[in-house]
Amino acid sequence: MLNRKKKSKLHNLFLRLLRSKTGFVGLLIVLAMTGMAVFAPILAMYDPAKTDIMHRLIPPFWLEGGTKDFPLGTDNLGRDVLSRIIYGSRISLLVGISAVILAGFLGIIFGLIAGYYGYIWDFIIMRTVDSFLAIPNILFMLIILAVLGPSVTTLILVLGGTSWVVYARMVRSETLSVKERDFVRSAKAIGAKDYRIIVKYILPNVISSFIVIATLNVASTIILEASLSFLGLGIQSPDVSWGLMLSDGREYIATSWWVATFPGVAITVTVLGVIFLGDWLRDVLDPKLID
Repeated sequence: MLNRKKKSKLHNLFLRLLRSKTGFVGLLIVLAMTGMAVFAPILAMYDPAKTDIMHRLIPPFWLEGGTKDFPLGTDNLGRDVLSRIIYGSRISLLVGISAVILAGFLGIIFGLIAGYYGYIWDFIIMRTVDSFLAIPNILFMLIILAVLGPSVTTLILVLGGTSWVVYARMVRSETLSVKERDFVRSAKAIGAKDYRIIVKYILPNVISSFIVIATLNVASTIILEASLSFLGLGIQSPDVSWGLMLSDGREYIATSWWVATFPGVAITVTVLGVIFLGDWLRDVLDPKLID
């Protein structure tokens, strides 16, 4: 009986997805970008870090001087733009998703503690949140990255460690509401332990809001990674990300526009896909909109 109910719910979600044009398009974009990142060694025609000065700044194949050997052209060092975009999806998605997972993990834990226990725990955690919010995120990131030095791991830690406050505030607010409901009071009355109440009764009721916010924040984190890489404080060569490609191509935007344009298109399409999918999840997981 339970399996039938689960299958029915999944079937209804799938039907909702099909009815939502933007949600379906968003899912296709996210799956395509994820597939591109996973199968990058198979899809890419060239080593993204290999330079070839003899083939520098070749235009895309449909322009005069272009060739199908380099469908989207080459950059100032003769590296294939398409191969670099394919490999760049790996780091851009890795940083975006990993940072959100880290931030979400911290935000859920601190939000649940602040909302459930209150008093001194709530005061300490929320004053810490206020302190983080008082400092502009980008300034905080620039300072930490300048001190620690840019790397993929550092970038994930910085992005995740500075954005957990959003989740903490949301989870705390939801927890304050849920813990006053009858089923939580009943669990306390029969002597259920705090961790059991939090995990079994409160967390499932706040997780849907978290999923929606986390999905949308993946898009903003990808943009932040690209911005930091563009400024030279993110991903460094020989690694490749879309933001680093934008930085490399900015000097050639007037003469060789494709070097910076195609990575920018990749960022735009990916961010739109994640936003579309996040909007659909918001509509599906909002209790007021569920049939």
